[in-house]
Amino acid sequence: MGKGGKSHEETKSGEDENMAAWLVGLNTLKIQPFKLPPLGPHDARVRMKAVGICGSDVHYLKTMRCADFVVKELMVIGHECAGIIEEVGSEVKNLVPGDRVALEPGISCWRCDLCKDGRYNLCPEMKFFATPPVHGSLAHQVVHPADLCFKLPDNVSLEEGAMCEPLSVGVHACRRANIGPETNVLVMGAGPIGLVTMMAARAFGAPRIVIVDVDDNRLSVAKNLGADGIVKVSTNMQDVAEEVERICKAMGGGVDVSFDCAGFNKTMSTALSATCAGGRVCLVGMGHHEMTVPLTPAAAREVDVIGIFRYRNTWPLCIEFLRSGKIDVKPLITHRFGFSQKEVEEAFETSAGGGSAIKVMFNL
Repeated sequence: MGKGGKSHEETKSGEDENMAAWLVGLNTLKIQPFKLPPLGPHDARVRMKAVGICGSDVHYLKTMRCADFVVKELMVIGHECAGIIEEVGSEVKNLVPGDRVALEPGISCWRCDLCKDGRYNLCPEMKFFATPPVHGSLAHQVVHPADLCFKLPDNVSLEEGAMCEPLSVGVHACRRANIGPETNVLVMGAGPIGLVTMMAARAFGAPRIVIVDVDDNRLSVAKNLGADGIVKVSTNMQDVAEEVERICKAMGGGVDVSFDCAGFNKTMSTALSATCAGGRVCLVGMGHHEMTVPLTPAAAREVDVIGIFRYRNTWPLCIEFLRSGKIDVKPLITHRFGFSQKEVEEAFETSAGGGSAIKVMFNL
């Protein structure tokens, strides 16, 4: 049994059943009962209304693992979510039933040195939705700490609320890389995370953004969403030098910060080579566990390499970006599904298949 709830075998007959999408085996998801834990004094019970599919969800489905996290027992999937407050604990003062909220999916310990230093995203005891052995949020209802449930303004939809999770990755990356009005930005990879990173960089004031990908359709989407320049590249390492020339031409100047949103040898090598002396490369994607890259030439030009892991303190800013219209995530939601067994299977097939799919969303 994973943390955050009880397995379907423990649901007593005669009780109202809370249903959830369980990862029960390789390429196998089943909608089954999911008994919620007791509501604590600082918790909220939330009825899920919008849940997005992330690449990590697909990894778990296809391989039963994502990076070093391995699924060893039945687990409820999903972590990009928003819903409506159904009930709050006795000590919760800032939320009431009926409030529309976006949920930050990670619960840190708040006791370790990293938490005390404010870097709670690096907490070694983090309990994160749908990261083994913690259950996720693709369910009718979940129980979650109220301080991780953020109220949505009237003009921000529940689907947009669920998109705060992937958008938070881009926002955290932009904070780490100190993006501002004098920062020309290169984004390697025009998948969902590359696109939200591009949007976040623009909201942080980046005057010019070039985005790179191997796929024409993704580049077209990026252009429509506001990229100043697009460059199609290959997967061949021998093409890096020529592609860097085209990237710099498309930028019309130096690349101050590069975001590698793919995390492969080729993309990181390109980012390091394209970034100007004194610039920064932020590794966002983790496609390869290990990489061979031209680090010495980059170091000789004082190119700083920084990493990110998830995010911290991003939900309020993401919600403000959505409320103000500085970021519009609605075009990223390309496919919508209900919450039947057939639709859950079809939704994950759609997300895994790529093609025209950017963000696949469940409406519960």
